[in-house]
Amino acid sequence: MLAKITIADYMTKHLVTVTEETSVLEAIQKLLTHKITSAPVLNQQGRLVGMFSEKDSMKVVLENTYNQSMKGKVSEYMATDIVTVNADASIVDLASKFEASSVRSYPVYEDNQLVGLVSRTDVLRALVSIH
Repeated sequence: MLAKITIADYMTKHLVTVTEETSVLEAIQKLLTHKITSAPVLNQQGRLVGMFSEKDSMKVVLENTYNQSMKGKVSEYMATDIVTVNADASIVDLASKFEASSVRSYPVYEDNQLVGLVSRTDVLRALVSIH
């Protein structure tokens, strides 16, 4: 039964996104305000071009500690080697993928469209939901 649960059943559908041009301070504030670990980065055409995460935010803060200012754009700090998952994929398969990776969330695609984001917490919620 658990193997039939898909990513779409547990993914976050209401995405908080940033753009390549968003200031890093604004992006960090979005992560904190929405209590999320990462946000998809979209270009001007609305296409996914990266992810901006807590880890990226730490790099921003550490690099700017001595300058005492938070300068820069998301495009300077975001991860661009993005792995995506399909909305109809098995949540169990995704759990295995999370276990073998340091990634905390994946963008979710359906019919070549970004439709959500799935995190380790979402997968854990799915795995314990049937018990």
